[in-house]
Amino acid sequence: MSTRTSSAAHCRKAPLASSDLPDSAATNENANSRASAHAEFQVDGVAMVRLLGPQDRLLTTIERQYPDVSLLVRGNQVTLDGPAEQVRAAQRLVQELILLVRNGADLGQSDVTTSARILDRNQGSPAEVLSQAILTSKGKSIRPKTLGQKAYVDAIDLNTITFGIGPAGTGKTYLAMAKAVQALQRKEVERIILTRPAVEAGERLGFLPGTLSDKIDPYLRPLYDALNEMMDPDMVPKLLAAGTIEVAPLAYMRGRTLNNAFVVLDEAQNTTPEQMKMFLTRLGFGTRMVITGDVTQIDLPGGASGLQLVTRVLDEIPDIHFARLTSEDVVRHSLVGRIVDAYTKYDAERQLRQYERTQADTDGANRSERPKRGWRG
Repeated sequence: MSTRTSSAAHCRKAPLASSDLPDSAATNENANSRASAHAEFQVDGVAMVRLLGPQDRLLTTIERQYPDVSLLVRGNQVTLDGPAEQVRAAQRLVQELILLVRNGADLGQSDVTTSARILDRNQGSPAEVLSQAILTSKGKSIRPKTLGQKAYVDAIDLNTITFGIGPAGTGKTYLAMAKAVQALQRKEVERIILTRPAVEAGERLGFLPGTLSDKIDPYLRPLYDALNEMMDPDMVPKLLAAGTIEVAPLAYMRGRTLNNAFVVLDEAQNTTPEQMKMFLTRLGFGTRMVITGDVTQIDLPGGASGLQLVTRVLDEIPDIHFARLTSEDVVRHSLVGRIVDAYTKYDAERQLRQYERTQADTDGANRSERPKRGWRG
């Protein structure tokens, strides 16, 4: 999708404002029967600026989705020319992005690619799917940004125990934390409990000085960081001191019953099967649990993960949901999704080679154990 701007609009390629939605009447009525089509519509200034993004990054992302479409922005007018099918698809995408902007969404490049994917697969309206804000913090709304994340958030609302399983960057922990803060603000629960196993990620940290709290804080720092992003940083220490929010290592959960709480277990791939059973049986009345983890990043010395086992043990129990996120749900840098896919492919090939070697060894052993038949005299 090549982009042209008039010299008068060169300063910003025209801000997309909150004017009326693009008028499809300008689209060529005979687009279905012609090789090319033309569409144009007006967008108000504020919405135009937010749609284009800094240095027109979002517009560039839109162009990549439909490379054969020429996009011209002049003032508040957007014009599309190119193959009829791609023009219609590009117009729908821009319309949905404008609706997202008007619904208060702070657009990123992942929103553009996700919206295009939703439309291409006829999975509904991105403006409806992606506009659900969980929290608004520091002027920024926290919301699901992919279909997988939307299904994950909905599952948390509908189930007592929800597992969020997926690769890095899919928002498993961040969205669970946002739902916990939302539940506390709505007085659906009396406290938030955040926990994770204190397991070193492949390296020895050695002796850590200070009090017990000082020693375990490095393991729990990601949870504190998320809290400070979602709440007034001045309020977090007060809530921690009052016990309304508790951040503790998993070992502290033994022997407790957790009532009227929203409990998040992070990095659950590093729990042993015994720890996972212990944690799940802490469930009390009025409590919801969210367990998050990535089974491809297990740091346990023995490699036996409680998260891997629990997917087989509890898969059929009602009110327990397993939400599985994929590389399509990664909302970090686009390279993260490609890295996840590359490692997934590598692991699959390695497992296949290992299986083939095991089969070959088994077949060889079976052949050597067969009784040799000789001539009978």
